[in-house]
Amino acid sequence: MANARTAANTRWAGIPAARRRDERRDMLVRAAYRLFTAGGEAALAVRAVCREAELHTRYFYENFADTAELLAAVYDQQATALGDVLARAVEDAGPRPDARTRAGIRAVLRFISEDPGRGRVLFAEARGNEILAARRRAAQTALLEGVLAMTSDQDPPLPVVIAATMFTGAMTELAQQWADGRLGDDLDAVVDTAGTLSLAMRC
Repeated sequence: MANARTAANTRWAGIPAARRRDERRDMLVRAAYRLFTAGGEAALAVRAVCREAELHTRYFYENFADTAELLAAVYDQQATALGDVLARAVEDAGPRPDARTRAGIRAVLRFISEDPGRGRVLFAEARGNEILAARRRAAQTALLEGVLAMTSDQDPPLPVVIAATMFTGAMTELAQQWADGRLGDDLDAVVDTAGTLSLAMRC
């Protein structure tokens, strides 16, 4: 135990307190991501997360009230990363709605393909968890706003809003099915089909 305390003191020696706390929080979130994507919500026991992060349990409660709050942080980290990827893809696609739509779909599915655990966090696992459910509802609203931003209208008419709402729900399901491996592995084909159907809904 004394050796563990010595190692911990050495690890954080000379680092300001606020930065130490931020680094420990990040270590816990990354550890929780690994455990959650491998074993689901049941794998997120406090001791298991701290063991994975190689941190004392007191550092868990320094940052989180419970594992539900930790899981929310895991979701937020991945949702922020996806949002950044999606925003860059849509911006790089130019002004045409068809190009922006396809670029957005491709960005989401590729993001999941690069690390399938992301899909489990964002769309699949722990659907009964109320904190995650609230996060996912908020993310769907943000996606709707993003889809509407792809249009050229500052104040889109009702048919466009309805079509965008339908697309948002469909996109969430598409991402989940892609994450589950039910749509094969031909990304181009999925993007082309999804993009065509999305544009048809807005006509």
